[in-house]
Amino acid sequence: MQKTSGIHHISAMVNDAQRNIDFYAGVLGLRLVKKTINFDRPEVYHLYFGDETGQPGSVITFFPWAKQLKGRIGTGQVGVTNYVIPKGSLSFWENRLRKFRVEFTSSIRFGERYLQFNDPDGLQLELTERDGGPANTWNFGGVGAEHAIKGFGGAVLYSSQPHKTTHVLENILGLECMGQEKEFLRFKSEGSIGNTIDIRLNPSVRGLMGAGTVHHIAWRAIDEEDHQMWRSLLLENGYYPTEILDRNYFKALYFHEEGGILFEIATDPPGFSVDEPIHELGKKLMLPSWLESKREELEETLPQVEVRVLEGDK
Repeated sequence: MQKTSGIHHISAMVNDAQRNIDFYAGVLGLRLVKKTINFDRPEVYHLYFGDETGQPGSVITFFPWAKQLKGRIGTGQVGVTNYVIPKGSLSFWENRLRKFRVEFTSSIRFGERYLQFNDPDGLQLELTERDGGPANTWNFGGVGAEHAIKGFGGAVLYSSQPHKTTHVLENILGLECMGQEKEFLRFKSEGSIGNTIDIRLNPSVRGLMGAGTVHHIAWRAIDEEDHQMWRSLLLENGYYPTEILDRNYFKALYFHEEGGILFEIATDPPGFSVDEPIHELGKKLMLPSWLESKREELEETLPQVEVRVLEGDK
């Protein structure tokens, strides 16, 4: 059976680009690995944050647009994005969140402790300690490599039809059901990171797309041949995937599963160093070739942003 190794990336909607950078780079210590534009709406940035090289399973991406309305987290969405941190790092992160006045709570799920908090736009995030997965060697601000977020632990899906979403995870994507605890079903993939998916069985409201919500979750394909096989598998099983689209850093296809969540399948290669060296990632606005002639116009239109060490870390 064809199986995905886990999450490739997660993409979300926010309002303010600089505030977004300050939180994910400044507070959480992630690296801005790519500053580009939404290929479908070039007047909007597309920002990618991840580990030092932007490995699949570590990257969260954002479409920051000041004019978009506030969304509502609910069914048909990824409800919670979970990050994994090194063992022994929870107290560091509790202190760091307090320093930057980020309110958090703590809970236990499937025997693991989670720190739960929101980003400035209202996206729901979690941190949990786990062994496994490559260390993140990136250092920034007050976050050293010994405490750095390694990447995704997983996500909590808010499905309008949990049994239908369960079917896709198990029988299409090849995840294994690990059991149920209270209102959560847990699934695992074979990857070392981005490999734990929980379905919340009783989310209360219908999600509304907008700022502060996840737009889609992407699953990993090994390469372009594997990607083509995924598209054929989806068609054979009555789903309606898009054509394969070139996103410069990966190939992508999209489909809605029956619980209402937008799924993407994305190729691991070529990665974020395809158009700039690893040591320069995220410093310059990168444009696809068909928009390079409009660089001057776009740079004047897009808001000025920078990755900066926050005052609390100076």
